[in-house]
Amino acid sequence: MGRTYDKRTNYKKSQKEPLDIADLLEKTHFETIMAFSEALEARDQYTAGHSRRVMEYSKSIGQRMKLDKQEIEDLRRSALLHDIGKIGIPDIILKKQTKLTGEEYAIIKSHPETGAAILKYIKSFKDLVPAVYHHHERFDGEGYPEGVKGTAIPLHARIIAIADTFDAMTSSRSYRKALSFRTALSELERNKGIQFDPDIAEIFIEILQESPYYFTRFREPEYYL
Repeated sequence: MGRTYDKRTNYKKSQKEPLDIADLLEKTHFETIMAFSEALEARDQYTAGHSRRVMEYSKSIGQRMKLDKQEIEDLRRSALLHDIGKIGIPDIILKKQTKLTGEEYAIIKSHPETGAAILKYIKSFKDLVPAVYHHHERFDGEGYPEGVKGTAIPLHARIIAIADTFDAMTSSRSYRKALSFRTALSELERNKGIQFDPDIAEIFIEILQESPYYFTRFREPEYYL
């Protein structure tokens, strides 16, 4: 499209300008989320890349479920920020290489609430709060922070819970080695309807079974199947 002049200012205006501004705001919004995610992961080498992988897995599940474009965007953003509340956890606990005490574990479990509290003050992030707050709920109601059960758990939180757990199982930590692909897959299968929404877990299992090397695109080269 061409350009037009504003006769009052003699300023050459592009008819594309509103769209360009919208695109710029959208890009800046996502870059802000990435900055939050990078700030968290910079604190702990063992979680580096975790949020991005959870985002990729969650997006794949959302696409297979045929969620609409906006839902998938919100899902991606929520996944990137799901652990943002860990910014408030002291390093001595976050990086501890031995078993956590009951008190320390209680502090770790506070991160969904802290994350939701951070995001609720940012107007453009308000739609992400439910997934961040509820991503540690369990399908059987034994999760936290609310103990919400079944499909009462927000959809995006149910998706992220599966992606988050799978990545945690297949990632090495200072206190344990990563589980193999097949072992992690068996754990997803075993916990359908217990920890995870059975329908969503089955979707992710199908994705992984169709292409066992799919998830290695986002992992360290030494990971083994």
